[in-house]
Amino acid sequence: MTAHPLSPPRAPHAPVAARRRQLGTALLPYWLLAPATAVLVLVLGYPLVRLALMSVQTFGLKQQFGAPPDFAGLDNYRRVLTDHQFWVVLGRTVGFCAETVVLTMTIAMLVALLIQRVGRVLRVLLLTSLLLVWAMPPLSSTVVWLWLFDTQFGLFNWLLTTVGAGDFIGHSWLSNPVSFYLVATFIVVWMGIPFVAFTLYAGLTQVPGDLIEAAQLDGANARQRFRHVVVPVLKPILLILTALSVLWNFRVFTQIYVLQSAGGISRDTNVLGIYAYRISFGESRFDVGAAIAVMMVLIMLVLSLFYLRQMAKTEEL
Repeated sequence: MTAHPLSPPRAPHAPVAARRRQLGTALLPYWLLAPATAVLVLVLGYPLVRLALMSVQTFGLKQQFGAPPDFAGLDNYRRVLTDHQFWVVLGRTVGFCAETVVLTMTIAMLVALLIQRVGRVLRVLLLTSLLLVWAMPPLSSTVVWLWLFDTQFGLFNWLLTTVGAGDFIGHSWLSNPVSFYLVATFIVVWMGIPFVAFTLYAGLTQVPGDLIEAAQLDGANARQRFRHVVVPVLKPILLILTALSVLWNFRVFTQIYVLQSAGGISRDTNVLGIYAYRISFGESRFDVGAAIAVMMVLIMLVLSLFYLRQMAKTEEL
């Protein structure tokens, strides 16, 4: 028996409608992420593909003026990996990254604990100071530190001379690799502390007070409470902050470049990003520089996957 032509259409079967709603709910996050993903692919995808193509081509000064590049395969990577200077720069970069990350995380944790314990007025002053430091562009911050370490009129030279540490008037901090990286460490750590301290302070406010009180009643001192109560609660945050700090400090560029341009030595103070830049634009070997940049991307990708795996293990516990 056929339905009357003027009768309303039948509603879909209930299970089918429920499945459609479930499918729409499941796909909603992907639809919301689609615009941002498209922008990232357009902004980052093309440069990465262009960089990868250049790293397997012969691309020098002639190609910069329109000559067609030749396919080089893995010759550029072989040239980089057999270069002793590359391994020296890589080791220097890893060491500088590890040093600055450890100092940043340690000092930022102490600052976050201090913010939690001081009064309201001092807390506002500390948070405002950290916010101002965080808001300063890297170039401006580096220039300020250059003034502080100036050879003739720097505050640090005057202070060290005044306290009797020696005659530091006229001392050049950027002419020696050790003191050069001492200045660079000051700058990078100083700029990295605010974000880490802000995040850790937010995490400290979420530590359950009853856990702290229970540990205190059980006889745990301040150090034991921090180690066995606070750190396990903050472990996911600490992993994320460590991963971000490693990625930021591994590809540090502006601070080192400005210090070198201000009179510092370059060959013995290059990090990987500066090394790739100087090979590309200083020696016009864009193909070799692209190969170094691709290797930097791969190293950071491996580090990111390692920390993501650690965070996944933490969530499973």
